[in-house]
Amino acid sequence: MKVVHPVALFRSTVLGSLISRDQLPRGDLKSTIQKLASHRYNIPGSRNNHLSEKTIEAWYYAWRRGGIEALTPRPRSDRGQSKISPKHQEAILATKRENPRRSIDRVIRLLERRGQVAKGELKRASVHRLLQTHGLSRPSGCTGEAEEHRAYLAEYAGDIWYGDVMHGPRVPVNGQLRKVYLVSLMDDASRLIAHSAFCTGETALDIEGVLKQAILKRGLPKKLVIDNGSAYRAKTLQQVCLRLGIHLVYCRPYAPEGKGKLERWHRTFRDHFLSELDHSRLSDLSDLNARLWAWIETIYHRSPHSGHGLDGDTPLQRYQRDLARIRTLGMLAEQIDELFYHRVERKVRKDGTVSYQGEHFEVPYELSGKQVVLVVDPHIQQVLGVENDKGEPLGAATPLDVVANVNRKRRKVQPKQASVVSDPDADNEVELAYRQYHHNREEK
Repeated sequence: MKVVHPVALFRSTVLGSLISRDQLPRGDLKSTIQKLASHRYNIPGSRNNHLSEKTIEAWYYAWRRGGIEALTPRPRSDRGQSKISPKHQEAILATKRENPRRSIDRVIRLLERRGQVAKGELKRASVHRLLQTHGLSRPSGCTGEAEEHRAYLAEYAGDIWYGDVMHGPRVPVNGQLRKVYLVSLMDDASRLIAHSAFCTGETALDIEGVLKQAILKRGLPKKLVIDNGSAYRAKTLQQVCLRLGIHLVYCRPYAPEGKGKLERWHRTFRDHFLSELDHSRLSDLSDLNARLWAWIETIYHRSPHSGHGLDGDTPLQRYQRDLARIRTLGMLAEQIDELFYHRVERKVRKDGTVSYQGEHFEVPYELSGKQVVLVVDPHIQQVLGVENDKGEPLGAATPLDVVANVNRKRRKVQPKQASVVSDPDADNEVELAYRQYHHNREEK
């Protein structure tokens, strides 16, 4: 006996109350179809759960013409042939491969915004068939075997730190409610939070500020793993890690599995800290951070963990087991502020000034017209001085005070005296012209 196609079987089930009767009284067909369209269905091969009246009506008349065979889906005559132009096909496939997690709707929307296709030109079904043909229709975007992911754990505390940002609550900042972000650095082996703080942004500078406090408290990690976003690829963060001997690693795009422990920390934080936080007692950001640090040190760090490598120890106990292996700052502790300074190139103007974030600073006047390196403490927004490209100090940088410069004594350069003494008996151009003029008149 021939096996009934699953789709045909489903369609006949939907039409059950219609096809089971030999005749339908006038008006019953429309009312029955409306009733059937109001139900929810588990439709094979589709995430939709509703059927339109037009679809049910088409199935009914198809069944009347050819029975169950007529309800069996027929392969498209143009199967395997996309009606999308080759140029647009190439753009669709490239956009999907850029980010395999992009949905069909996102692919279409992105191409429209880029101006590569006209709005409404691409149909979702056509794009789906194209991606399916090239093995790109699955959410993972993988055409081969599934990528291997295995649980792993750093052998010792201080080997690997992870950095990540979580969206936080809205709190008063300078008199206005602002959204803040939780920036955290976690030790992989112990799950200890090296440092965490709520910041008004989620930039590389915020990561730098948290990193500075973390190494002051917990020493230097061998490796720091952070997001691959452009905000964290700032050269300043890379330079800080280079000076400190920290191997900075960026997570691969669209592979968040590498920071699973931090994601677990975020869930714990939401469930145990944010859910208990009394916002009425917060007057500013410092109030929020004070409660954060108290909760981490007294509760989180002292709570037993059952994760790999901890076996019921608290994060603090596990971390302290490896204290002898932790890299300390040593002599670098005396230079800790300087290690986190930013250095930006500037050209000194003719008036002996340079600009930084809309403000002007005076530097030694002899540097006018030269390229210098401006040394800045970004955490207090203070310009400290100027260096050359070898890191040698060239002098201070002070805020420009145009009013004070009115009474400031300026260095003046005396004009150089002529080194050639003219011959008093030699004729000059005027005398020569005078003689020529009179000579011409005498000849007349």
